[in-house]
Amino acid sequence: MASARALRETRLARGRPFSRRHGHAPHRIREGPVSFTPEELERYARHIVLREVGGPGQAKLKAARVLVVGAGGLGAPALMYLAAAGVGTLGVVDDDAVSLSNLQRQVIHDTEAVGVPKVVSAARSLARINPHVAVEGHETRLDAATGAELIGAYDLVLDGSDNFETRYLVNHLCVAAGVPLIAAAMTQWEGQISLYHPAAGAPCYQCVFPEAPAPGLVPTCAEAGIVGALAGIMGSMMAAEAVKHITGAGETLRGALLIHDALYAESRRISVARRPDCPVCG
Repeated sequence: MASARALRETRLARGRPFSRRHGHAPHRIREGPVSFTPEELERYARHIVLREVGGPGQAKLKAARVLVVGAGGLGAPALMYLAAAGVGTLGVVDDDAVSLSNLQRQVIHDTEAVGVPKVVSAARSLARINPHVAVEGHETRLDAATGAELIGAYDLVLDGSDNFETRYLVNHLCVAAGVPLIAAAMTQWEGQISLYHPAAGAPCYQCVFPEAPAPGLVPTCAEAGIVGALAGIMGSMMAAEAVKHITGAGETLRGALLIHDALYAESRRISVARRPDCPVCG
């Protein structure tokens, strides 16, 4: 009952049908002028006064379509800050339901959402954060058959998935579609993030990580543990990279891998490059 009620609330909040699949036609950034209501101008005022963003940058955010893979530890804060920033359309793909153990770090969900599909819970929270953002929920597991059309419908993908199979698949689909990818990962106290975009000269994920570890070699968060606040740090970094990429502000992590150690409050940035022999983008 909780899931059905949440689904109805999401439909009403967004004024659009909620899809358990990816049933919408692919399209790119919307063309033409973008307008803002007085309420939106006040809402985004702190962005608009930034020299690097301004009105033109905020218009780019409103016109953007961003897909977030995973509404978990990384996807939760990324989605919340992208919605607050005014990204016009946010897609969320996840086939999991909220569990009690998620709540220590997946702050987009609350106790009442336990048992509810994560995409439904996330859409409900995002509607409360910013009613001007359209949320497209995809309650499905990403695969090669459905993923190409889904990813091709967005301008930017953020991968917050928690398994190597999905990470390599998302990378392959993004390279094939020419869509830039911001991918992050974390365990215990450490996280890493980069922007992968071979079409712009940067490496793809598989250039940097040629092979996935053998099954069972890398412990899961359930096995190794993770500090909840690290998800907030890394997810917020993903959102910041997305805002920079969309608006053209500053310098993104394209061609660089940032590693953050929260236990000792240290970060290091490593240059990464495309591999000519990469089987995905070479």
